[in-house]
Amino acid sequence: MLSATQLECVRGDRRLFSDVSFAIDPGGLLHVEGRNGCGKTSLMRLLCGLSRPERGQIRWRGAPISELGEEYRADVLYLAHSNGVKDELSALENLLASARIGGEPLSEDGAREALAALGLHGREDLPAKLLSQGQKRRVALARLTTTRKPLWLLDEPVASLDRSAATWFESMLATHLGRGGVVVLTTHQEVCTPSGSSQHLRLAD
Repeated sequence: MLSATQLECVRGDRRLFSDVSFAIDPGGLLHVEGRNGCGKTSLMRLLCGLSRPERGQIRWRGAPISELGEEYRADVLYLAHSNGVKDELSALENLLASARIGGEPLSEDGAREALAALGLHGREDLPAKLLSQGQKRRVALARLTTTRKPLWLLDEPVASLDRSAATWFESMLATHLGRGGVVVLTTHQEVCTPSGSSQHLRLAD
């Protein structure tokens, strides 16, 4: 469903990685590992189409993503290492804005319900600048509750989360994979996933 063949990524005069290949079937998860600076975030940017590989090809459902364009991006939920939460907007406004940008319908009641599931009940209308880093991460992750996009690209999704939020995240992963979704994630933390669903890719230091 999602595959990469002999990917090479160069930033400036430095080759971050080369000859990276993988294939993920429906219901599968790829856990990208490696030390800081090895190219994990750069790989995620290649996979979501924000940058192009020096060499190699990425395919979605058999077609090169460079040819699919908006058709591919409509299937992708990308959560970057940064939360992408605007400080001047409330948690509720941030979530509603993210849904609009992603082209997905979301009512105010639906957004409030999603935030409550992340333990943010009573904080939905607070400006995000008043939230802790962990709470801001929860606002970003609330999109997992509301989206129906089949491909999730998640860069350090459990950063700043406590154990209860991390457990919620693992439950969302299991649900998405059970529906035949595909996940690529980077994380330094241990994440529990359904047996048989995961493969690992370690980028060289």
